[in-house]
Amino acid sequence: MQIQRRKPLTARVGVISMGHHVYWPQFDGLLEEMNRKTAVLVKKLEGNGVEVVDFGMVDCAQAAYSVLPKINAADLDLLFVDMVTYATSATFGPLLNRITAPMVMVALQPLAAMDYSKGSTFVQLCNDDICSVPEFSSVAQRMGAQMPQFIFGMLTGDARADAEIAEWCQISKVLHDLRRARIGHMGHTLENMYDMQTDTVALTRTFGLHAVQCEPDDVFTHYQNPDKPAVEAMKTRILGFFDTPTPVSDPITEKLTPEHLEIAATAAVALEKFVEEKKLDGLAYYYEASPDSKMREMVTNFIVGNSLMTAAGFPMCGEFDIKNCICMMIMDRLEIGGSFAEFHPMDFEHDTILVGHDGPHHLNIANRKPALRSLKKYHGKPGSGAGVEFNLKTGPITMLSMGVKADGQFKWVLAEGESLDYPVPPTGNTNTHGKFLPDLRTFLTRWMSEGPTHHFALGIGHKAGTIEKLARVLKIECVRVTPPMS
Repeated sequence: MQIQRRKPLTARVGVISMGHHVYWPQFDGLLEEMNRKTAVLVKKLEGNGVEVVDFGMVDCAQAAYSVLPKINAADLDLLFVDMVTYATSATFGPLLNRITAPMVMVALQPLAAMDYSKGSTFVQLCNDDICSVPEFSSVAQRMGAQMPQFIFGMLTGDARADAEIAEWCQISKVLHDLRRARIGHMGHTLENMYDMQTDTVALTRTFGLHAVQCEPDDVFTHYQNPDKPAVEAMKTRILGFFDTPTPVSDPITEKLTPEHLEIAATAAVALEKFVEEKKLDGLAYYYEASPDSKMREMVTNFIVGNSLMTAAGFPMCGEFDIKNCICMMIMDRLEIGGSFAEFHPMDFEHDTILVGHDGPHHLNIANRKPALRSLKKYHGKPGSGAGVEFNLKTGPITMLSMGVKADGQFKWVLAEGESLDYPVPPTGNTNTHGKFLPDLRTFLTRWMSEGPTHHFALGIGHKAGTIEKLARVLKIECVRVTPPMS
């Protein structure tokens, strides 16, 4: 069973063709051929689910200055610079100086190789996509501008180039949502967790998002006055999606009780109404409230609702970890999941470590039908209620943690590994056996040495390379602590 995404993924990308105006009167039909090349690229981009704005040929400095206002007005998430033939860097300098959207330079020549025995200047110019890339790169460096990213290959029949185009379209969707996101921040850090403290101004500076300060009372209004039909529908949805097994070995677990189901469903409905009311795209929260109060009952029972919402593309983080909420959003927009996770006990028999948390979880990446257990207590926190239990799909996994350096800048720590289908404890929490190269102790030493927060986002697939590209665009230090696996 898959939970449907709340909002479709999208992005707006631009395309400009770079050429040299001197060529057009010299070679009949060359400009038309260049336009045909760009049309192929545009079609490839549109096939990856993004909106494309084609700004046409930029073949001299005057044309560059003329197109600048149009590019900036388009509010692009990414700009593809199509290097269709040689172009002078005077056409690129103004763009570097004034355009804030990240750029990807694309050099896709029509031929795998020229037929040199029948070669002509016209054919060479049609395949001169790479010619001015170093000139443009040099100017970027001299101007102190962000270095563009690159795609090299053939215009057609090149699976690797097509995969890179698709990857950058996916990155543009991440950028699109980060730049516009409203991430709710509700409550306070869990007492004494120094690594959870986050400068929300720095989040806006780095990602463009807005941290919306929220009050638990905003949710509580909907919890106190529940929409009864919506709660009943949510109970049916929960029971249809989750297993409710009997306890196994943990004495604090029991079969899901009707009371805990009612509370979880009511809290889930209240959350959804609150999110719509505040127009949020994610939420990081922690709040304890007074003992034995209805507020405590609500705030300690978001786990079922926030797992359903996380799987629908609305990342939620407990323990007030807004940094990890962003990591989860990144993974979700890359369509690899993104569960809230931390390290649990090491398994020296299998050379693995359990990775998981008490929630929230991205249910679409579960290995099998997830389970709900009633927990008589939440370890280390107040309250009791339903807990979500599952392990990840077996196979490749990626971990992303976001820490803060002494200078206040963010730092990403990345790892790729494998999820293995070994037994996990039936504690009402998510747990997955993670295997990491070269061995468990070395991996953990390298990971801890980079100063990550104790939380991380956990997704399926090997996507560290894509996340590294995103980090370069966002100008964030990024360290991968495991050897490349894809």
